[in-house]
Amino acid sequence: MTAGGPPKGTIAETVQTTDGFLRHAGREFLVVLYTAVRSLKLYPIENAQVQKALDDLAATTKHLLDVEKEIELRLQGEFIFVNSTRLRLDLDNYASFSHILGVLRQSGIGAVRIDEGVERKQLQIFVSLLLSYAAKEVTATKVFELAQKLSDAGVTHIGVEPPLETDEDTEDEERQTANVKKVKRAVQAIVDQVLNNEASLVGLTTLRDYDEYTFTHSVNVCIFSVALGRKLGLTKLQLYDLGMAALFHDVGKSRVPLEVLNKQGGLTDEEWRIMQAHPWLGVLTLFGLRGYGEIPYRGMIVAYEHHMKTDLTGYPKSLRPRDLSIYSKIVAVADGFDAATSRRVYQTVAIQPDQVLKEMWENPRRGYDQIVVKAFINLIGIYPVGTCVILDTYEVALVHSANPDVTHVHRPVVRIVTTPEGGVQHPGFLADLAQRDAAGSHPRSIVKVTDPLKYGINVSDYFV
Repeated sequence: MTAGGPPKGTIAETVQTTDGFLRHAGREFLVVLYTAVRSLKLYPIENAQVQKALDDLAATTKHLLDVEKEIELRLQGEFIFVNSTRLRLDLDNYASFSHILGVLRQSGIGAVRIDEGVERKQLQIFVSLLLSYAAKEVTATKVFELAQKLSDAGVTHIGVEPPLETDEDTEDEERQTANVKKVKRAVQAIVDQVLNNEASLVGLTTLRDYDEYTFTHSVNVCIFSVALGRKLGLTKLQLYDLGMAALFHDVGKSRVPLEVLNKQGGLTDEEWRIMQAHPWLGVLTLFGLRGYGEIPYRGMIVAYEHHMKTDLTGYPKSLRPRDLSIYSKIVAVADGFDAATSRRVYQTVAIQPDQVLKEMWENPRRGYDQIVVKAFINLIGIYPVGTCVILDTYEVALVHSANPDVTHVHRPVVRIVTTPEGGVQHPGFLADLAQRDAAGSHPRSIVKVTDPLKYGINVSDYFV
C-alpha cells in the first residue's frame, strides 16, 4: 500500500481516479454548457460565438461520454452532481454554476441524462428549449412538457427528470446553514487570494458575466472591497468582516419585486420609493440570519449606509448627523464603480471605466470619500484590467495590468491585439506603455477607450 492513498490497482484506486476525472471533466462540462446557454441568450444562433460555444459543448460532451458512456447531471440542494460525483464550487466557476443551477430549477429540472450517440444538433435543440422554458413561469408539469418537446424534436439521447421529492421543511434550515457556511468559506478564499495575488483577482472582475447581474455584482464588490481594504491597511480579520459585509451589501434587493429591480427605462415615484427601501430591507434580512451564527452587525451597517453618501444626501435619509463606517465608504466606492461599468437591463451600454473613475473623483455630488476613491484609482489604475484602448499607433490593445509605478498611472501594461491596419491578433503581445525609446519618447500612448465588440474582440479570449 502506498502512503497517503489506496493500493495500486484496487477498486478504491479506481474509484478515486474516476472521481478525479469526473470532478475535472464535470466542471469543464458545466462551464461549456453555461457558455452555450449564455451565448444563445445574447446572440442569434448564426453568431460565430454561439457556434463556437456549441462546438465546445459537443466536444466536451463527447469526451465525457467516451469515458463514462452516459452523463447524469443532477441537482441536490445547492450542489451539482455529475454521475454521482459532487462538483467542487470555486471562485472561478461561481457565476457558471450558479447560473446553470438557476436555469435548471426555473425549468423544473432535477436531472439531465445524456447518452452515447448524442449529436451536436440535439445539444443545440436542448440548449434552445432550456432557455425557452427557463423564461416561463414554474409549474409542476413544466419538466414533462420540456421532455415532450425534446421527444417531438427528435432528441432521443437527452432526457430530463423532475427533482427528487424531499422533506422541504427539514431541508430548508439545513440548506440555509450550509449557505451561510459556504459564503463564509468563499469570503475567506477571496481574502486569501487577494493577499496572495491581488492583481489577478481584481482583474477577473473586469471579465464579468452580464446574466446573473446581482450575484456577479456582489462577488465583484466583495473582491474590489477586500483589495481596497488591504490597500488602506486593514488587518486580515478586518478584511474578512469587510468581505462578508460587501457580499451582502445588496441582500435587501431580494425583497424588491423583480419588475421594479429589472425595469427598463425610468422608475415611477412609487417604484423609486420601493427601490430606496432595499438598504433597510437588507438589515432585516441579515438580522434573520442571527440563528446561523453571530449577528452580522457590520454587514447590517454597510447594507444600511452604502447609498447614504458622505454628506448624507443619499438614502435612507439620516435623522441626525453621523459618520459613515469606513467599511460603508469602501463598499460604496466598489459598488458604484462596478455598477456603472456593468451592462444591465436598464443600462445596455456600460460606461467606460476611465470615465467612471473621473466622475467619482471630480464630482462631489456622487458622495464618495475622496481618500477611498484615490486609493481605489491607485489600486486598479485609471484603466482597469480588460479595458479596450486605441493607441496613437492605430493599434487596439487590452489593458493587461496597472503600472506598479503610480506616477505612470496613465501608462498601463497592455496586450496589443490588432495590427495598425486592423487585423486581429491572438494572443498578441505585451507592451509597457511607460517604457521610453532611445530618444526618450514613449513609442505608444493611449488615445481613447473603446468598445472591443466594434473590432470583433472578445476580451475573455485573452484572459484564460
